[in-house]
Amino acid sequence: MCGIVGVRRVDGAPVDPELIRRMTAQLVHRGPDADGYWAEDGIAFGHRRLSIIDLAGSPQPMTAGTATICFNGEIFNYQALRKRLAEDGYEFKTNGDTEVLLALYREKGPEGVKETDGQFAYAVWDAVRSDLWVYRDRVGITPLYYYWDGKILAFASEIKALLPCLPDGPEIDDESVCEYLAYRSVPSPNTLFRGIQKLPPGHSIHLDASGRLQIEAWWQLRTEPSMESISPEAAVDGLDEVLQRAVASRMVADVPVGAYLSGGVDSSMIVAMMARMGGSAGVETYSAGFADPRFDELPFAREVSEAVGTRHHEIIVEPSDFESLWHKLTWHRDAPISEPADLAIFRLASLASDTVKVLLSGEGSDELFAGYPKYAWAHKAGWSDLMPKGLRGGLLTAIEQGLPARFGKPRIMLRAMAAADEADRFQSWFAPFVRNERQALYGDQPERDGHREIWKRAEGDLIQRMLYVDCHTWLVDNLLERGDRMAMAASVESRPPFLDHNVVDYAFSLPSSVKLRGGVTKWVVKEVARRTLPASIVDRRKVGFRVPLDSWFRSGLRDMAGDMLLGPNSFVADRFDRDRVAKLLSDHDRGRRDEEIRIWTLLCLEVWHDAFFKNRHG
Repeated sequence: MCGIVGVRRVDGAPVDPELIRRMTAQLVHRGPDADGYWAEDGIAFGHRRLSIIDLAGSPQPMTAGTATICFNGEIFNYQALRKRLAEDGYEFKTNGDTEVLLALYREKGPEGVKETDGQFAYAVWDAVRSDLWVYRDRVGITPLYYYWDGKILAFASEIKALLPCLPDGPEIDDESVCEYLAYRSVPSPNTLFRGIQKLPPGHSIHLDASGRLQIEAWWQLRTEPSMESISPEAAVDGLDEVLQRAVASRMVADVPVGAYLSGGVDSSMIVAMMARMGGSAGVETYSAGFADPRFDELPFAREVSEAVGTRHHEIIVEPSDFESLWHKLTWHRDAPISEPADLAIFRLASLASDTVKVLLSGEGSDELFAGYPKYAWAHKAGWSDLMPKGLRGGLLTAIEQGLPARFGKPRIMLRAMAAADEADRFQSWFAPFVRNERQALYGDQPERDGHREIWKRAEGDLIQRMLYVDCHTWLVDNLLERGDRMAMAASVESRPPFLDHNVVDYAFSLPSSVKLRGGVTKWVVKEVARRTLPASIVDRRKVGFRVPLDSWFRSGLRDMAGDMLLGPNSFVADRFDRDRVAKLLSDHDRGRRDEEIRIWTLLCLEVWHDAFFKNRHG
């Protein structure tokens, strides 16, 4: 990964070179190895490079003929594309994937992006047509943000690089705050910063010579399975084959490649495949623990490491790490740290950076193959539709609130069952605050309904629709943002093989019956894993990358949470209902309810406001 920025002025006036340098300077962590700048009348690019492929060559921005490119990411099939383009007569001057992208544009024009296999965001300036094209990869592994006021288009790999372009400085988008309370992140295309938007996955920006801006999809996720009659055995064989190809392609680099290893099925299977392909050199693996037996997966990670023969490294995350790193990582995230595990991922990437520059992860498997418990419970939650709406919400909410804190999963299902309809029910599975709770906390603020629009586009059975929506919201706007930012904060590139678009296409071609089978979530993935991993790893209960916040908010982080959320200078206390915030803290401290996710959600919003509006970041 690298960092890119660009500014295009519709009036053709020169772009201030100091502005481009200020924007690019915000991305040094994404590319500590080199920087580069390029400008013509009305347009300028800036680039920070993390050297992964063609270490000595491929400086950016790169120009060939009348086309100039600024590229962040990796094209995993660049060698095959390079061979074909060379056979067609293109004379390459470098050995990397950047020039391949440039040659592909010169041969195919805007349609060339469809031949790529990779994770990327890149911009191409066509001087002959005075056209600017900006692309983001199919599933949104690589970030791209933009600002457009009708006269100036600015884009960058991270939001902070766009802040110098805002004429009145950063402002908070209140509707996005509501979305954050609902999702723990803000769904595309919006952000918490008014005027700054995300380019959705699989989309392009086209700004032509007349100043007309168009945003269009160049790739879309399939909505219905095409292999309904496939046998379970054939489904397992097919996944094994396509995933092995994805892992092999993501091991291509001119620098060492390692892997996250949580001890769960997904990362363990990726590591086992890497070890099988890596020869005698072995694989470097990295795991985090939390000194809490409920969530400590280090013994399982060690078991996998010993079984497949990796060189294993471990860290322990403590409550003090949150206090020392919270502001720094919020600045890197450009948003609230939506998941407590963000900090653990940064610690792992920092540890790994001493040895490797690339880390493979198991991200994406749950959202493609139905790995969360909610997929197994979804049909049961739908039984609530048999109850009258007027009775359902009040009764089920009362039951949920009366359950002791230890009944975490049943309480989540009851919250979902109390929702008004199927779309709200689905949204509520991961929601810190459901609709009525958001209104009570934040008042009668307007709310966008983008989630419902995505739900309307989804087709197929209930599981297929849930997976479709999760890939368009939870995965891209939360987990992939986390994976990119926390790794790049340590100047390390993260590569998730499950999100190879060939694996994604295969996953959505399969029927739900091989994903959720006999009550077993992610069945087809586990059957592939069973070929290389011990049964004790494949069949153990899913824990997830959990941090023991429930106990930390009653001990080491208790006073800090109270001071931040109820103090005299608190953004949360000023913007939200103070009494309701105080009750969340009190109920959790007394053990009446487990409010860790809600407290965490509010704390992270407070730290974000502090980092970007009180100048305490960096």
